Amino acid sequence: MKTDQAPTAVKATPADARRGVPSVDALLRSAPGRKGVTRFGRALVKQALGATLAEIRDQATRGTEVPEEGIILARALGAAARSYYGLSEVINASGVVLHTGLGRAPLPRGAADAAAGAAHGYSDLEVDRETGARGRRTARAETLLRALTGAQDALVVNNNAAALLLALAGLAAGREVLVSRGELIEIGGEFRLPEIMAASGARLVEVGTTNRTRAGDYRKAVGRRTAMILKVHPSNYRVIGFTNSVDLGELSELARTARIPLLYDVGSGLLERFPEVPADEPAVAEALAAGADLVSFSGDKLLGGPQAGMLVGRADLVDRLRRHPLARALRVDKMTVAALEAVLRLYATGRRSEVPLWGLLSVPQAKLLSRARALAQLFRGASAGESQAVAGGGSLPGYGIPSARLVLPADSPNDVAARLRTGRPSVFCRIEEGALVFDLRAVPAEDDDRLARAIRYALQLG
Repeated sequence: MKTDQAPTAVKATPADARRGVPSVDALLRSAPGRKGVTRFGRALVKQALGATLAEIRDQATRGTEVPEEGIILARALGAAARSYYGLSEVINASGVVLHTGLGRAPLPRGAADAAAGAAHGYSDLEVDRETGARGRRTARAETLLRALTGAQDALVVNNNAAALLLALAGLAAGREVLVSRGELIEIGGEFRLPEIMAASGARLVEVGTTNRTRAGDYRKAVGRRTAMILKVHPSNYRVIGFTNSVDLGELSELARTARIPLLYDVGSGLLERFPEVPADEPAVAEALAAGADLVSFSGDKLLGGPQAGMLVGRADLVDRLRRHPLARALRVDKMTVAALEAVLRLYATGRRSEVPLWGLLSVPQAKLLSRARALAQLFRGASAGESQAVAGGGSLPGYGIPSARLVLPADSPNDVAARLRTGRPSVFCRIEEGALVFDLRAVPAEDDDRLARAIRYALQLG
């Protein structure tokens, strides 16, 4: 990108680091700057320029050469463009089906339409149409959750961490909560269970060891200050080898004897036992039947819905949490309500196969391999083969999902992968042994042509 003046490069030292760095105003007055303002707005471009120049000044104090003005403008306007255009559609060829960075579960078309309809106009979000009286925004979704899980009552908040925070704050603030040391999880973004518990006002009491916890460990730890037993499914890791954990039935008996609730954070949101899922992945309905007083789970993982957190279980406990001040702070918006209702209706009417996540997971490996071979014929040196995808998103840890992949050698695979990510549509793949790897488990068959065109375009740019 060029300016009206000839670009210059200045060798900076700590003493004169700022001398060769142009001002924000000067760059805004340049031809590219003016075009950027027209396209993205003055406020956004000015902010991007300020951040870019601050980074350059910092680097210059360490002796780094100040870039040409054209390069500075290109960096700043690129940053402005990324903020301006927002979210982009992605073809997920990474082999991680519930990729957190890529938005986890894709919504069914009906759920997306329901969310758009709720956003576009007015809706009966919190009003009873028959009486005209004030209603509860999540009442319909909670009715469906009760029917699907067998729970006495249900509550919907904005994610599973929020559900856990609300349960701890509402039922155990100022008191003790027993947790096995092997279940002190850390979820994405460095959020750790002990920190969530501290924020809730509850006091963590660790029982057992990392690899072995027995019922006697819980029994010894129960005291007058104990408010709850919390069991957490390790949804993003597995402890194998010389291990022991206490099953839910035994924990339930212990909790009943101590007259304290048992909360089970199952995480992934598997509503009931499905044949495609390993037996050690807990199902919500099974957890309640085994004696959990409350079960918390996510909406955008194995449920295949929008981001949300659900609490299902005993009516008296759910009612206490519904009345807690945090419940309003953690409530979901109308678009989430509409999408969640639509997804739950599919389960209620036996149409789980219409949830895109389950459609992706159920495609036979042979069909994926056939598609990979067809794609490989389009590119010189490409090959197709079997692979192992993963669920991701804190679901099915350690479980490989049979899949198929397209392998495409490239001279500069990192550069090609970067062009794929920044294309339209954006494509996310892997790099293995100097080659681009496109796993098809999370790629719908109807996207194969678009994937091929995106790859071809990225290769041509090189």
